[in-house]
Amino acid sequence: MVPYRLLIADDHPHARQAIREILEGDPLFSIVGQAKNGHEAIQLCEELVPDMLLIDIEMPVMNGLEATKLIKEKFPYMKVIILSVSDHVGDLFTAIQYGAQGYLLKNMDPDEWLQYLHSIVDGSDRVSRDMASKLLYQFRERDLQNTPTISSLTPREKEILLLVSEGRTNKQIAEQLFIAENTVKNHIKNLLEKLELENRVQLASYAVKFLH
Repeated sequence: MVPYRLLIADDHPHARQAIREILEGDPLFSIVGQAKNGHEAIQLCEELVPDMLLIDIEMPVMNGLEATKLIKEKFPYMKVIILSVSDHVGDLFTAIQYGAQGYLLKNMDPDEWLQYLHSIVDGSDRVSRDMASKLLYQFRERDLQNTPTISSLTPREKEILLLVSEGRTNKQIAEQLFIAENTVKNHIKNLLEKLELENRVQLASYAVKFLH
């Protein structure tokens, strides 16, 4: 099968790299370009005409929803998948209204990402319906919970969170703060538990949103 040509649009370089790592191991997909805002995503869509666009909602210059609307008007057959950490169900429906074929939360497991993207390519309604139900369930659950905040973290945890957002490795963080690398690992584990996140990518995304 000819690889599905895919464009990634996200304003954070670490998020783009994490998405690449999820997709590059799958022979179905070939990443043809990356954009850091909605305006750039439109330009690259015009230049490269990918089969699919994965686009984050919160970006500077032009957000993902606005870009999706314009892209779908010009390229109605291009598949657009919205990426977000948003817990607002309104974003999901706006994305669909603007023509997006899918909506993925960044805290989902990479295997679920791939399963869902395969379902979009294959036109598998069952998997798409299952994922839609899962998304709506997560939105409802988040609405019922108190989202953990920065105020729940210790000063040391905030320091480490900031360094994670800058792309530092555990070893680099340990050297900068003069602590053991295992101590850094324990702090990151505690951060993931406190903030109800699943991996380092989500932790970096959270830090960029709330610390910068």
